[in-house]
Amino acid sequence: MQIKINNQSFECQEEETILAVCKRNGIRIPTLCAHPDLLPSEGVCRMCLVETNQAKGLVSSCTQKICEGLEVRTETEKVNKARKINLELLWADHAGKCAFCEKNGRCELQNLAKEYGPDEFKFVPRRKELKPNDELDLLKDNWSHAVFDDANPCLARDSQYCVECRRCVRVCKNIQTVEAYGLNKRSSKTNVGTPYEMPLDCIFCGQCSVVCPTAAITEKDETHKFEEAVADPKKMVVVQFAPSVRFAFGEEFGQPPGTFWEGKLVASLKELGADKVFDTTFAADLTIVEEATELLLKIKSGKAPRPMFTSCCPSWILFIEKYFPEFIPDISTSKSPQQMLGALLKTYWAEKEKIHPENIFSVSVMPCISKKYEAQREEMKASGTRDVDLVLTVRELARLLRKKKIDPSQLKDQNFDPALGISTGAGILFGQSGGVMEAALRTAVEKISGKELGKLEFEVIRGDAEYRTAEIEIGSMKLKVAIVHEIRNARKLLEDLKAGRADYDFVEVMSCPNGCIGGGGMPQPTSPTARKARIQAIFTRDKNMPLRKSHENPAVKKIYKEFLGAPGSEKAEELLHTGYVNRKK
Repeated sequence: MQIKINNQSFECQEEETILAVCKRNGIRIPTLCAHPDLLPSEGVCRMCLVETNQAKGLVSSCTQKICEGLEVRTETEKVNKARKINLELLWADHAGKCAFCEKNGRCELQNLAKEYGPDEFKFVPRRKELKPNDELDLLKDNWSHAVFDDANPCLARDSQYCVECRRCVRVCKNIQTVEAYGLNKRSSKTNVGTPYEMPLDCIFCGQCSVVCPTAAITEKDETHKFEEAVADPKKMVVVQFAPSVRFAFGEEFGQPPGTFWEGKLVASLKELGADKVFDTTFAADLTIVEEATELLLKIKSGKAPRPMFTSCCPSWILFIEKYFPEFIPDISTSKSPQQMLGALLKTYWAEKEKIHPENIFSVSVMPCISKKYEAQREEMKASGTRDVDLVLTVRELARLLRKKKIDPSQLKDQNFDPALGISTGAGILFGQSGGVMEAALRTAVEKISGKELGKLEFEVIRGDAEYRTAEIEIGSMKLKVAIVHEIRNARKLLEDLKAGRADYDFVEVMSCPNGCIGGGGMPQPTSPTARKARIQAIFTRDKNMPLRKSHENPAVKKIYKEFLGAPGSEKAEELLHTGYVNRKK
């Protein structure tokens, strides 16, 4: 059908909302509660109000469905006045400490305030109107229900910045099915929080921080630890960064999604004071060799009633440990690339360079907030101490660079340090959902068949569907595989397996939308369009790499020859493999 928006006709489909039609046609409507990953919206922020010919009052465009003969006006005096008043109401209950806020300059509420110029004092008594002691009482009334929570290793929550848009509630309930957040108390004291305001105890995927429009939920900032390590003359600061980071980091400095900034990243880290910069993608190749070896052993043993699950995503591991511990024996014991490289830095590389492990400060830059948790697990001390001392998200690194007034676009590209910096296209694929599976298949299929692959791309498992399955023919054998991203789909898969509705040999799970490329520590704002551009850049990079199979990486071959022995050896088990804990209680 056709409707009119601002006196122009537009085609649309039944059941679409006014906001969806406007977005598709480039008509901007301000929103706070609506988000492209969180449809449908609940219309709680009241910023997307519009006038129509079907209602006397204003309606929220994110909830109002279109109908035949509908006429919409998005920028009238009445609309703009209502938006400004609603913004003033939100702002009056907001901390307003912009100068000291981590999201200063990147806050959706602040951006709207610049546009509409709200008067936050309209709904709060001015100082001259207050009687003695009234100011203290007012502050008590406003902030007595504020909650600050950083009792977990990954996320910081400060409810005084919350505008009750409920995005975090919706992403946690509808996308991740964990339901760590809800609405507490009533009336003016209502706030979004955890049950009984207990410290956050979830799977730390960080998707709540990605969709939060203010600084109410952020990653726990640890940039000061990096600065302290760089300033310590006794410390050798060694940094690694994940495959996906190089395709999104540029967004923090005005580059379009998918911009390949590997050389700029290395140069930026060196400019900050890093002594060495290695590539986590090298360890991704190592992970594939170990994981493929595990898969082959499981297939050959014939004792595989359930599939082998990938183990790279720490939020997925936590989800299994807390909600489905009966599947723990089926998870690959191979560590994530971050932890493999961390262990090798303080053993193999420290030995070669004659550096005491205690003098190495190991840092990783990750797309993922739960990597902070993973690095602190008791099992991740293969070197005798923490293998990875500090994890920074992409957003933290960008904040640190801005603080130091370093503009990566002005720096000359630099290469990784050679010892642990060689990688393949297979390792690069780790950055997106299905990448671990495809990288593993490039190695496993050749090992099983004994023949070299003609075509390296496994297009049958590519795509952005949230739950993908395929059968891979290897000679007379068929390998049944599944790829899922977002925990709601992982839950469905596990329930299918328990009920006997599904049967697979190998399963890849990533907790975030589209995998690491949509991780909880990535640049904001995020959207399906931005993630699609990042994924396409990954495929392009893989195709142009001189090496595209993990088991053909010469640096991987060298480390097995000089140090580890063979895939699955006793030394490899000691340094590159781990165990899991039943946390259901």
